[in-house]
Amino acid sequence: MILLIINPGSTSTKISIYEDEKVLFEESVFHDAPELLRYPHVNDQVPFRKQVILSFLEQNGLSLNDIDVFVGRGGSAVPVKSGVIEINEQLYNDTRDAKGGSEHPAKLGVMLAYELSKEGHQRAFTMDPTNVDELCDEARLTGIKGIYRNAQAHVLNQKAVARKHCEQHDLDYESCDLIVCHIDGGITVHAHHNGRMIDGNVGSGGDGAFTLTRIGSVPVLKLLDYIDEHGTQEVRTMCSRSGGFVSFFGTSNFKTVYDMVLNGDRKAKLVYDSLVYQICKEIGAMAAVLKGKVDGILLTGGLVIYDDLCEQIRERCGWISDIFVYPGELEQEALAKETLRALRGQRTIHTYDGIPPFDGFDFIEE
Repeated sequence: MILLIINPGSTSTKISIYEDEKVLFEESVFHDAPELLRYPHVNDQVPFRKQVILSFLEQNGLSLNDIDVFVGRGGSAVPVKSGVIEINEQLYNDTRDAKGGSEHPAKLGVMLAYELSKEGHQRAFTMDPTNVDELCDEARLTGIKGIYRNAQAHVLNQKAVARKHCEQHDLDYESCDLIVCHIDGGITVHAHHNGRMIDGNVGSGGDGAFTLTRIGSVPVLKLLDYIDEHGTQEVRTMCSRSGGFVSFFGTSNFKTVYDMVLNGDRKAKLVYDSLVYQICKEIGAMAAVLKGKVDGILLTGGLVIYDDLCEQIRERCGWISDIFVYPGELEQEALAKETLRALRGQRTIHTYDGIPPFDGFDFIEE
């Protein structure tokens, strides 16, 4: 069985061809922020990203007719439970329209997989999209009645890395307390309790550490002043596409900024150190969520190849628990292998119905 795995991120499009569990071809195409900011809306990137995929297929001697299963990373639809989901028209439409209230480039995986599957006359699936909701009740409330914190994270990679860690250390993921940090174009830090992501920052929603493309948490009154001057649309874009390093340096290329740090640039060093500092603050917060009982802190994502970034985190957070580093991500492998398991009847294939796992507390809103 030939699977096409599509994984759009904030700074790249990762594409893989699997024959059953074996990867045949794989490529990660980097997109600097200015290139993607040419498109006013995330949805406008579909033709551009589709051409990247078609070119990849052509370079490897394949066409859509050679693909048996299309699998895309997902997000932005109504929140869902963890697992493998077949992409139907409702999921496609709700993803396109961001019915979950968050715009994240991962949504393009569902849209592209569905559109290409129609052209190739095959089925399409997604798994553990960014909008999986497993939050504990205490994590949901804000100080505004009726406004709840939403779940938005690198669920796919966080869960895949957590499971891999547990397998390697003879642990049961469903019985562990872990802090998992995905550190890349976006940064999410979450508390995993008994196999569920019970709390963490809203990755593309103006929450947590700022990143290569995102603003992170900003004091509300300061943000309101900025909105008064620049408008809401600019801030919405900065939440996931033009904040962070892009705001400071005009690029989302981490290596460019890191080289500036190595060359003694004071601005680059302060911004870089502040990013790591804010990641550590999120780790500390999740340690409190887990009541200090942390079985491991797992660092994953493209940026943890930088040893001094990991060392800074160890210096500030090593007292909490042992720190383990898993460079890169396991998203392609997880999408392929778990979809195969579902197709073989070894795990459930969920049907998207647009009904969220959580829809408010009636006794709060009365």
